[in-house]
Amino acid sequence: MSAEGSSQRIATVERAADVLLLFSKSAERDLGISEIARKLDISKAAVHRILASLRSRGFIDLLEESRRYTLGTSSLALGLRCLTQLDIRTLAGPELTALSRATHETATLSIRSGFERLYVDQVVPNREIVMSVAIGITHPLHAGSSSKAFLAWLPEAEILQFLRRKLKPVTPQTITDPAKILNELRLIRNRGYSQSVGERQTGSASVAAPIFDRMGNPIAVISVCGPAVRFKSELSQCVPALLDSASRLSKRMGYIPPKKP
Repeated sequence: MSAEGSSQRIATVERAADVLLLFSKSAERDLGISEIARKLDISKAAVHRILASLRSRGFIDLLEESRRYTLGTSSLALGLRCLTQLDIRTLAGPELTALSRATHETATLSIRSGFERLYVDQVVPNREIVMSVAIGITHPLHAGSSSKAFLAWLPEAEILQFLRRKLKPVTPQTITDPAKILNELRLIRNRGYSQSVGERQTGSASVAAPIFDRMGNPIAVISVCGPAVRFKSELSQCVPALLDSASRLSKRMGYIPPKKP
């Protein structure tokens, strides 16, 4: 194969990956060809060819009634395969169940991908009004308690790099001022957990704590969340159970906390 042909094939693979990533990050269940072309700045013809190729392998499905596209079973299988390889998710399962039972609220587990994080598991309590999160949707690291629990324990250089980005508000309560975020991150590190009321989702409240690996890096975050009207008064009561769960999981990941002076 010529060098030119090889480069073209690599570009096609990269575009196909961009299309799949667009579906994974979209708040909409399905997307149309024009929408994909506009968001990725590629031609409709190129989008059509990529979608046809992905459809042939089951990564994309066509919704006949609307002529729009959605993720297919091969994408689901690939995602589930990835999740099964996350040891922390397997380890955290019993802790999420116990935490939800102890607090009577939803317990969640998040992992980080660059300057974003996503929920990979949750346990919802058996009560009439509960909070439920969307698994696999990415969220920025400045909005919500789980996001800030990651950001607070990143290396200082990474925190400053993130804060140099243009931070957009997710809700009217989202803090976007870098100085205010830095002050809050210091508070979070001092007390060992983060909290949020309506910063990522209006009407919700949560507390979150990091799970550390043996090197002291935050590899995951565990949280408790609920409707703000109820959970704001329960927040402080949930913190001890949350920190106990995070501590046990960190210990199982090989983390040894530094001795207090």
